[in-house]
Amino acid sequence: MLSWLRPAKHITREPNAEVDVKYPRFRWQVLEATFIGYTVFYLTRNNLAPIRPEMQEALGLSLAETGDFLAATAISYGIGKFFMGAWSDRSNPRLFMPLGLLLTALVNFCFGFSSNYWVMMTLWAMNGLFQGMGWPPCGRSLGHWFSENERGTMFAVWNIAHNVGGGLVGVLAAAAAGSFGWQYAFFVPGLIAIVTAIYLLLRLRDTPQSIGLPPIQEYRNDYPAGGKEHDHERELGSYELFVENILLNRSLWIVALANFFVYIARYSPIDLGPSYLRAVRGADAMDGGYSTLILEWAGIPSTLLLGWVSDKLGGRRGLVSLLCMLPVFLSFLGLWLLPAGYLWLDLTLFGVIGFFIYPPVMLLGVAGLDLTSKKAVGTAAGFIGLFGYIGRTVESAVFGRLVEAGGWGDALLAMVACTVAAMFLLLFTINLRPRA
Repeated sequence: MLSWLRPAKHITREPNAEVDVKYPRFRWQVLEATFIGYTVFYLTRNNLAPIRPEMQEALGLSLAETGDFLAATAISYGIGKFFMGAWSDRSNPRLFMPLGLLLTALVNFCFGFSSNYWVMMTLWAMNGLFQGMGWPPCGRSLGHWFSENERGTMFAVWNIAHNVGGGLVGVLAAAAAGSFGWQYAFFVPGLIAIVTAIYLLLRLRDTPQSIGLPPIQEYRNDYPAGGKEHDHERELGSYELFVENILLNRSLWIVALANFFVYIARYSPIDLGPSYLRAVRGADAMDGGYSTLILEWAGIPSTLLLGWVSDKLGGRRGLVSLLCMLPVFLSFLGLWLLPAGYLWLDLTLFGVIGFFIYPPVMLLGVAGLDLTSKKAVGTAAGFIGLFGYIGRTVESAVFGRLVEAGGWGDALLAMVACTVAAMFLLLFTINLRPRA
């Protein structure tokens, strides 16, 4: 590990009067910084799909070939999220997260200047690895600054960064490409990422103890029964981190397998939606960009509401996720069965999918923290995310070829089937709660 990335050392405790003043301010500062930072990660990750047709036309690429780029970044992001997650558990997020933004900005610039298929494939795979430096330091930060009984609510607030970034990138990429050329869908987000990296260095902090504040459980006086500060603040050894908390954690495996199919349901309308609407439903480029905006922003109110609901249900993230997947299933079924000519209805169904898919995306990530330790949150989130992005890899590599081989109906039917598989696996998680 690079020594300068190591967690910040604990310093002398501030007087109680200072703790009472500083703790609320830094909690919200960490929430704000991680929110903005993760929003910008999305601008440099999901900027390919909205301008896919323009790039295909300019470079002579097929739908399947650009799907290969998405598959490459999906699998590398899954791998990166796992290994970067383990690294982030032993790093200072104030340094780790800005470094990730700088690296993904560099890759975006190089990708925009490229035209060779294999070079672009390699670069977009590298982007996936560096994108893995986004979620884990956020999870580490929130796990240290917000306690168990407010976790669902606060992660829900933070999680709408997915929707803000994911919604803005569709319009930003389409507008930049339409005004200046497809390359600017990568140049403009890259510039934004550099500015944001500097901002994070100024605003983000590591643990409360690194700035002279007590651990969150002590501050809120909500250690589990029999718990002690030592139990929650001790850094884990490699065996405890990887084996006890991850590999031997049966519940975590079930959540990860469910996440495989949830991510297919999440990303298929993002990766293929704009192309589908343009090819089948008579939409133009901006309609495709707006479909992503509608899908992403529809998830904001539901994520906030259902994160809070999961707390009120004693942390039953699996139950809430299962209930959310039913409307997603019905919406994919509608997109498959409805005739063309009703673009407004198609966009409405995209909104329904977004409204109900993002609570499970958020809650299954929170389950990684519920089922392990805040000292293993990056690794657990990376493990769950690895399965999710293997799912996106399958979607990216296979669904485009399904379209070329059998038409859009086959791809939509596959989306329906994957949603059913997600619901089946979530049945086994409905009674899971945060461990004491």
